Order: sequence, then structure tokens, then C-alpha cells
Amino acid sequence: MKQLFFILLVSLLSVTGVAAQTADGGEGAVEGAMNAEIANPEMEGFDPRAATGGAQTLEDILARQNQQKIDDSFRRSEIGDAPTENLPGQLAPRGGESDSEIWRALRYGHDSVSVSAGGDTARVLIQDGGMRWLSFREGPLVTYGLWALGGMLILLALFYLLRGRVPIQGGKTGTTILRFAFFERMSHWVLAGSFILLGITGILSLIGRKFIAPTFGKDANASLLEGTKYIHDNVSWAFMLSLVVVFVLWVAHNIPDRLDLKWVAEGGGLFGDKHPPAKKFNAGQKIIFWSVILLGGSLSLSGLSLLFPFELPLFAKTFGIINDLGLPGLFGLDPLPRELAPQEEMQLAQSWHAIVAFVMMAIILGHIYIGTLGMEGAFDAMGDGQVDEAWAEQHHSIWYEKKKTADASSGTPAE
Repeated sequence: MKQLFFILLVSLLSVTGVAAQTADGGEGAVEGAMNAEIANPEMEGFDPRAATGGAQTLEDILARQNQQKIDDSFRRSEIGDAPTENLPGQLAPRGGESDSEIWRALRYGHDSVSVSAGGDTARVLIQDGGMRWLSFREGPLVTYGLWALGGMLILLALFYLLRGRVPIQGGKTGTTILRFAFFERMSHWVLAGSFILLGITGILSLIGRKFIAPTFGKDANASLLEGTKYIHDNVSWAFMLSLVVVFVLWVAHNIPDRLDLKWVAEGGGLFGDKHPPAKKFNAGQKIIFWSVILLGGSLSLSGLSLLFPFELPLFAKTFGIINDLGLPGLFGLDPLPRELAPQEEMQLAQSWHAIVAFVMMAIILGHIYIGTLGMEGAFDAMGDGQVDEAWAEQHHSIWYEKKKTADASSGTPAE
């Protein structure tokens, strides 16, 4: 018995000594092996994923945690092999795909899912790009969009404090001239009113989950957004129709010419007492007009895509055209994706819709300022359509002379 106990004790001490030596030298051995691989010129070009069977490496995981872009092509192609056939009995595999490969195929759109209804949209079971869209929507989009509106209001307030209201030099004459007819004013106000409603309801829809729900509760936010969605979807048709009408009414008067360069060079009378000559619309108003037409047209197009989900994809074809023109390469960027899931099309449409809307709202804030607080007599043009002759001569002298001559020849008296 004593001999057996002695043998067990000696064996235990031997094992403990070997383990200690391994612990002391193991880290150095591993490090030495890694350094040897690096120093060995035959190891150049070595694929680190070969050691993981094609799986992610530590570098991939760390890069993703640091929000860095990685090449995940090594994962996209790992979606399994076709089952091996012609093997007898239990030697045959039950399938050529593992669970991870099946989920990977679903994620990257290489699956063979078939649905009885819903088309390609219903085939998408996993679309991880939705989280990137949600993060952008609740983060940079809201932050920078609201800062753009707030920044414009601050600039306008500073401009008013420094410049004050642009007055009618010499005061009003009391005699007016027709600036805009009723149909022109009505078209303008339908466009303006619908855009204001769309802007308010759009912002509420965008910030509801982040600001309204935590403050007033989810039920209040849900009821509010149900109403804003109804208003937004239906008022949009008035906006699109009036946009077309306004374009037809005024496009001929908003073609840029050399006179606009002089207006811009002299600051349009906004920074001094000198007012350059102008036709029916000056250069500043032409900028507003084309901003409304181009941005409003883009809003309408993306809005239609959102009103009819998955029916009007816009971005895959657009990206293809941009790639064919070589534009991404000019800026050192990778080609844009030509294949987009239906959900990705909707996410891009919503993001573009909101970005353009914020830009247009910031521009319209400047237009509202000039037409109301910033310039004496300007609101009358879209109020009752009659403007004081002193205002007309000061801001639109060329148009004023032609209008006065035409009224005199037709026998239309000034009011």
C-alpha cells in the first residue's frame, strides 16, 4: 500500500512539473511561432482565414466593432454545397448545407426561398441593412436636419438684427399696380400651404419615436402619427399638382440671363441702398423658383415611390447609370450597388425624401423671411396682388415700366 501511494505521489509531481513548464514557455512558444511565420518569406500572401476554415478572424471582428468597412466576400460565398448523391445508405449526407450556411444565404440574398404570394418582396427574410437605415434615420438624419433648420433661423435673425427691414425708399406712393393675378396667387398659396403641412407632418413622423413617444407616451404618439400620415399622404397630391401649375405659369419668366449677374454682383439691394434693375423675377427669386421646382420634383418622385411601396424602384437603375458614367471613381469611391432588395429601395427612398425635404425647408424659410418680415411691401404681391408703385419701381424696375406701358395702352387705370 505504501509503495502504491509513493508511486502516485511521484506521478503527480511529475505531471505538475510538466504543466508548469508548459505554462511558462507556452506563450513564448506561440509568439515565437507567429514571429517565425511572419519572418518566413514563404508565408507572404498567407490567408489568415485559412486557419479558421473561412470564418471571421479577430481582425475582422475588431474592425467591425470600430465601424470600419471590411470585405465580407469570404462570407457571401460560403452558403453550402449541393448534396452529394449516389452514396449508399447511411453514408449519404443529409444535406450539403449547415445551419449557418443557410442563414448566411438568407442574409445575402442567395437563398432559394419560394413564396406563394408577395413576389420578391416576400422572399426577403433577413435584411440587415435595415438596422443601418434605422441608425441613420434616428441619428444623423434627425440631428443634422433639425440643425439645418435651426441654423437657418439663427442666420435670418442675425441678418435682421444687422440689416433690419428693407424699406421702400421715399415711402409708399399710395398708388398700386397689379403684380399677380388671382390664379397665380391661388396656385402659389396651394403650393405653399401644402408644403408647410407636409413639412410639419413629415418632421413629426420622423421624430415621433425618439422625442414624442418618450415624453407623451406611445399611445399619444401613435394617434398623432396616424393623423399626420393621413394628412401627409393626401396633401401630397395638392403639392404635386400645384408644383406643375406654378412651373407652367412662371417658367418663362425664370430663365437666367445676364441681368441676373448684375443683380447678384450688387447684392440685390439686400446689403445697401442701391437696387439693381430686374424683370418680373430677379435673380434671387429665380434661385427660389428653380430650387422649388427641382427639389420639389425630386420630393414628388421619391414620395410616389413611398406612396406605392415596391412598385417604383428608383435607386438600383440610377446607381447603374452613375457607375456607367464613372462618377464614383472620380471621387475615389467604390461602384454603387446595382442590385438592391425591395426593402433597400424603400429605405433609400425614405432617406433621400427626408434629406431633400430638409434642404428645401431651409431654403423656404429664407423665402418666407424676405416675403414677410425682411422686406417692406413684399407680402402685398401675394396678398391681394397689388403692390405699391414705389416698391415695384425699386425692386422690379424693368417689369414695372413694361407693365405701366401695357396698362396705359389698354386703358387700365392704376389703383
